[in-house]
Amino acid sequence: MKLNKFTKFSVAFLSTIALGTIAWTTAASADETYTVKSGDTLSAIEYNFKHDTNFQQLAKTNNISDANAIYVGQKLVIKTDGAAAQTTTATQSNQSANTANTQSTQSSQSTQNSTAYSNQSSQSTQNTTKSATTNTYKNTAKTTSSTSTTSGSDSSAKAWIANKESGGSYTATNGQYIGKYQLSSSYLKGDYSAANQEKVANSYVASRYGSWSAAKAFWQANGWY
Repeated sequence: MKLNKFTKFSVAFLSTIALGTIAWTTAASADETYTVKSGDTLSAIEYNFKHDTNFQQLAKTNNISDANAIYVGQKLVIKTDGAAAQTTTATQSNQSANTANTQSTQSSQSTQNSTAYSNQSSQSTQNTTKSATTNTYKNTAKTTSSTSTTSGSDSSAKAWIANKESGGSYTATNGQYIGKYQLSSSYLKGDYSAANQEKVANSYVASRYGSWSAAKAFWQANGWY
């Protein structure tokens, strides 16, 4: 029985070694063997297998000193151990990384350009608003100044006429002419209040003379207005 156990153990051990050898041989023999045909060149063979033109490495692998001296039937070892694939993968990864970096840079530049344009647009809007506000203020100030001057001149002319017509009294009467500005009762329509006298007098002068200053000039020339 001991002999049988030893025999079985030996068979199992040797089988394991054999399987390992077979596996290693399969991995080691991943390279291909190519038989040279009529019209072949090392560069063409290299390109057909690896899609590159590094035939010098192919010549070195097969101990060929003259790359132009190959013959029909010659056996060539073509290295396919994955090194080329790894190199290609690394190159593709680098290209992808470079592409991503380029896209990121372009995106960043685009964002910066958009921000700069937005800032310029905002600054332009602020300048336009500021300019418009300044112009509005100037125009308003100019108009106010002109109005104040005109109002001051017209107020003086209005007071002058009122003094000439009634001595400045809202209750003064002279026949059909009533009040501070001696307006016809038909103009006042029965409302002899100070507010209505002011309102009707302003309307009368504006429609007939355009201003109290013009009305004063007419009064000075004719003795009435």
